[in-house]
This record gives sequence, C-alpha cells and structure tokens, in this order.
Amino acid sequence: MTSLAPIRHFTLIAALMSILVVTTVAARGEPAGQTKPLKVFILAGQSNMQGHAHVRTFDAMALDPKTVPILNEMQAADGTHRVCDNVWISSIGSADEERIGKLTAGFGAEARGPKIGPEFTFGIYMQKWLDEPILIIKTAWGGKSLNTDFRPPSAGPYEFNETQLATFKKQGKDLEAIKAEKVEATGHYYRLMNEHVKKVLADIQRVYPDYDPKAGYELAGFVWFQGWNDMVDSGTYPNRGEPGGYDQYSELLAKFIRDVRQDLAVPKLPFVIGVMGVGGPTDKYGSDQHRYKSTHQSFRDAMAQPAALPEFQGNFATVLTENYWDMEVVELRTKENTIKQKKDEINNQVKEGSLSREEGSAALDRLYAEVFTPRELVILKESVSNFDFHYMGSAKIMAQIGKGFAETMIKLLEGKK
Repeated sequence: MTSLAPIRHFTLIAALMSILVVTTVAARGEPAGQTKPLKVFILAGQSNMQGHAHVRTFDAMALDPKTVPILNEMQAADGTHRVCDNVWISSIGSADEERIGKLTAGFGAEARGPKIGPEFTFGIYMQKWLDEPILIIKTAWGGKSLNTDFRPPSAGPYEFNETQLATFKKQGKDLEAIKAEKVEATGHYYRLMNEHVKKVLADIQRVYPDYDPKAGYELAGFVWFQGWNDMVDSGTYPNRGEPGGYDQYSELLAKFIRDVRQDLAVPKLPFVIGVMGVGGPTDKYGSDQHRYKSTHQSFRDAMAQPAALPEFQGNFATVLTENYWDMEVVELRTKENTIKQKKDEINNQVKEGSLSREEGSAALDRLYAEVFTPRELVILKESVSNFDFHYMGSAKIMAQIGKGFAETMIKLLEGKK
C-alpha cells in the first residue's frame, strides 16, 4: 500500500505557500485588496483648480527637457493618457454633474474639453511616492471668491465698507436688495464643498469600488487653489494697491483653514496653498505689466502670510505657482509683437478683398516662418489653449503645478510622521 504521508506533507506545504503568496500580494497593495487606510485628499478652489489646460497642449511639453519626464508620467507606453489604477476621483463644479472614476486626463473644466487641472499630476505623483490607495475629492467652481462664496463660518457675515455703500447710494441702487443677495451668497460654496466631501466619505465604495471599510480611510491633506476674484475685487479691498491692502484675505484664509479642520474633525489637516502666479514672477514683468506689479505681489504675499502663524507651523505650506509660468511663451509673444504691423496689413488686405482668405492665410504663414523656427511656432501656437488668467490653458504649466502640490504635500506628510 502506498503511504499518504508524502502527499499530506506536500499538501501542507502548498497551503502554506498559498497563504504566503496572498499575504505578500496584499502587502504590496495588489489585487488581493486594500490593506492600508485609503488616503483621501481634498482639492478645492475656483477656475484654476477646475483646470483649463486642453489635452491638445500635452505634445508641446516634449519640446522642453524640464517637462519631458512629467509628460512621460502623464502618458502610457502607447502614448494614450495615463490611467491611475490606485487613484480614484470624485469631482463636482467642473462639469454639470459629478464625475467619478479612475484618475486620468479629462477631469478639468468640461467646457470645450477635455482638459486637465492640477488633480492629474497631483494624483500621478502622490500614487508614485506614497504607493498607497488614494481618493481625490475635488470641489471647484469658476469665478468664486473667498470673501463671499467660500467665506468660512467663523468670519461672520460679509460687511460692506463705507466706500461700497457710498458708491451704491450714488448709483441709486437698492441697498437692501444688495445686502439680501449678499447674505444668500455668503458661504454658499463653502457649504457645498463640505457637503460633498461628507457625502463621498459616507459611501466611499460608490466612488472607489475597491475600498475596504476594515482598512478605513485617512483624511490626509487639503489643497487650496483660488484667488483671482479676490485679487481683482477693488470693492472688498479698496486699498489693494497699498501695503496691507489684502490683509483681510490673509485673515479669511486662516479662518477658512481652521473651520475646514474643525468641520472635518482633523485638527492638523495638512494644507497646501497654491499662491496665485498668473504672469510669472513680478520682478520679470514686462513694461505692459508694470501697472499690475504691486497689486499682484501684495496679493501673493497675503496668500502666503498664514505660514507665519505659530499654529500653522509644520502643517501649512505654500506653492509659488509663478515659478511654473512659461517664460518662453512670454518671450515669443514679445517677438510676435515685432511683426504686428505686417500682420495687420495682411489682415486688412483680406478684409478689403485684395487678398483672398486663403492667400492671406498663406501670407501669414510665410511671415511667421521668416521670424520663428518650427519649434518656436509649435510652442507659440500649440502650447496654449486659454486665457492668461487660466495659466494660458497650458498643460506644461498646469502639470508642473500639480506636481508641485504633490511634492509639497509629501513633505508635510513626512514631517507629520
């Protein structure tokens, strides 16, 4: 009779090996399921957090050695847009409806898209550096202020200053109606932001199907990218061109951070602030920008000011988005101005009928070819897709901003450990 002992011995070894394999796979965060708490990051703000960089501007990133490595992270081996297997996103405000799914290109502003905001490279690099499951909750609406729309509860009601009241009276406006409208608008988007975050956290599997409730989640960080509407608001900030003219924004931002942390019950929630940097560093402003220099710098200083508060040491950091402005595009635009007269002449000839539309287009192509190299023409015409206040709609700029947010967040998380 054949002994069964060797068979039993083999079966026991096989079973132990099976357990070992499953345990090892789970530890790596592979298909066996989530084993570490889900890292949740909130991204909030206005139109630049939505993101207006059209995906057609990706290719121009390949022309700058500095952004080639980032582009490689943004694309799969076959050149298609990267899809992050371990990063899921729920986004509201950038489209008419909530958008959820694995993070990839297209979660920027929906209109005339697909586009990206900072969420794309933020998620890519957070996945790369953390090697943990990640959920991004993005709430962003265009044209919204901190002084009104995102006004934190602890700031109290919006109060019109004497200059504003005098202007309304002079214009014959209904002051009571204006006040009532302001009351209704105050804090509206702060509340929408909080409501959506809590809605997602109450049913994470709706957004992240692989979520393991036993492993749980951790609210790991918050990124704030907003500011344009406050910066240009001369009513709320009547002394904005003078020292301290934006002090109210600094105070509101500090209260915003405190209130978010209290509402989400995370007292030291790491905060990263994207400091408004449209136009690039102010010390590099051209002559056509000089009139904005002091105002822009004063606002940027106000955005960064909470970093000096003792309570925010080690849990608050800023990213100077001005450092990612595409100065090469600025230089090429300056060069383009030298041919403005010739361009106008060609366009006028088309308008008058002495040149057909096709002839005019060909003449402009020849003019540009005489002044710019093929590489410069791609950068000038293909690397931008929107207005300057939307960071040119440039993937090169937006991708660097998202990566910068991730780098800064990682430093805060490491400091927290």
